Amino acid sequence: MKSPLQIGVTGGIGSGKTIVCQVFRALGIPVYEADERAKWLTEHDPILKADIKRVLGPEAYDVSGRYNRAWVASQVFGNPERLTALNAVIHPRVFADTASWITQQTGKSYVIKEAALMKAAGDNNSLDKVVVVQAPVSLRIERIRKRDPHRPESEIQNIIARQISDDDRMKIADYVLENDESQLLLPQIIHLHEEFLRIAAN
Repeated sequence: MKSPLQIGVTGGIGSGKTIVCQVFRALGIPVYEADERAKWLTEHDPILKADIKRVLGPEAYDVSGRYNRAWVASQVFGNPERLTALNAVIHPRVFADTASWITQQTGKSYVIKEAALMKAAGDNNSLDKVVVVQAPVSLRIERIRKRDPHRPESEIQNIIARQISDDDRMKIADYVLENDESQLLLPQIIHLHEEFLRIAAN
């Protein structure tokens, strides 16, 4: 049984990648949410918890053993070395978790891996193709404000500024989904779905 085709889906905050993944899921395609799984693993994976404490110290977890996200963020913000050290322990565990998830998806033509950060297909990863969900920054800000009305615009701008640029994202794109509200998103996703089924069948 050959392994399923692996399709990466990425996009900036507010681009709509979550909706895109929900549609793929509705089409019966398994979706692996790397960022959500990373959060789950930091709470539940004993090897990762030990590694994080080794890198950042015991304060990385509170007395009840929960990941102290705000404290960790304060430790790595503006400290590239600590951030690199933290990522160096988190990424391999997520990678291993993804690999074991893939082995459970036998019989599927393709699977989706969703992540905010992604490299081009085949660049030290097992992805076959990368889909970038694209939307103008002004529209992305408007969407974030609708779903999170208490978040100040300056904070949203900061998040967007910290993420990789749209231009850099486009460099890794094999396919682009335009979610700019001037064209329908669903037919674009269905078209990609049919394309991936065709590639997987060959």
